[in-house]
Amino acid sequence: MDSLTTRVFNNGNSQAVRIPAEFRLDTDRVRISRNEQGDLLIQPLRAERGTALLQALQTLNEADSTFVAALESEQALALPVQDREAL
Repeated sequence: MDSLTTRVFNNGNSQAVRIPAEFRLDTDRVRISRNEQGDLLIQPLRAERGTALLQALQTLNEADSTFVAALESEQALALPVQDREAL
């Protein structure tokens, strides 16, 4: 499914967009930007779920540098931007 039409509504002083179930996000944070054509881009941000665990392991000297580097490189991988047609 390439695109759907959805609803924009006001939420206090902000606008919100209803995201249909087909485009459900697996995160609670997104980055919003505009491209050169003025289209909005919404990029999910990865959750920092393992940060506290990693810090605890480092404190206990249980995580070696190879393990830490592998986790950091995996977190640094950005999700690809999806091309969408403007409505």
